[in-house]
Amino acid sequence: MIGFLIALLSGALMSVQGVFNTQVTKGSSIWVANVFVQLTALLICLGAWFATDRTSFGTLMKIEPKYMLLGGVIGAFITYTVIKGMEMLGPAKAVMLIVISQLIIAYLIEVIGLFGVEKQPLSMRKVIGMCVAIVGIVVFKWE
Repeated sequence: MIGFLIALLSGALMSVQGVFNTQVTKGSSIWVANVFVQLTALLICLGAWFATDRTSFGTLMKIEPKYMLLGGVIGAFITYTVIKGMEMLGPAKAVMLIVISQLIIAYLIEVIGLFGVEKQPLSMRKVIGMCVAIVGIVVFKWE
């Protein structure tokens, strides 16, 4: 149950962050906003690490495969694309498309077994669920 609540909180925070970042971009530029977002995230993470964990950063060099260390690079492009998506489509439409994209890609990762994720069998029930979500976007966007 706690994982369910954390996932809901994550989605809510991502939506609010996207709106905030889009507004910051209007007063600066997309890359200035992105640097600010990543810098403030770094400061919060360093503070949390200092207060709670203190695991050596050297452990990162033991991570295999090395491409798994690209999460921060991907994060910079996530921030960029969320800002642009919200700017061009508005928060509701952008977030719906972002969530559907996340769902489809995450399911493909599970079905194919990419990036060290345990391979799962294809489930028609889940495919139908994704199709229903896509139909929901079409209905939501319908004017």
